[in-house]
Amino acid sequence: MTADDSYDRLDDDDYPAYTMGRAAELIGTTQGFLRAIGEARLITPLRSEGGHRRYSRYQLRIAARARELVDQGTPIEAACRIIILEDQLEEAQRINAEYRRAAESGTPPVQA
Repeated sequence: MTADDSYDRLDDDDYPAYTMGRAAELIGTTQGFLRAIGEARLITPLRSEGGHRRYSRYQLRIAARARELVDQGTPIEAACRIIILEDQLEEAQRINAEYRRAAESGTPPVQA
């Protein structure tokens, strides 16, 4: 991998670029909070060769949403479930919109 390849990956939302400490700092929470949402299986950080947790920008957005809910008084397990359900609803709405467009145009929907 060249240096240019490494820089290109920084634009990738799924690239695990952030250490646990940096991730916690960026979303204004503790490392324990990140561990807790990992244990609740909301996010699964990748591990470095040394076994350290690494987080992507996508995972940080999810963690930040969980923090918002917890800050509003929602128990962490419930916050994780809410976020999972929100994600499932968004996916179902996307699929429905695809089928609706396909029905209107008379072409079969694209399967992902």
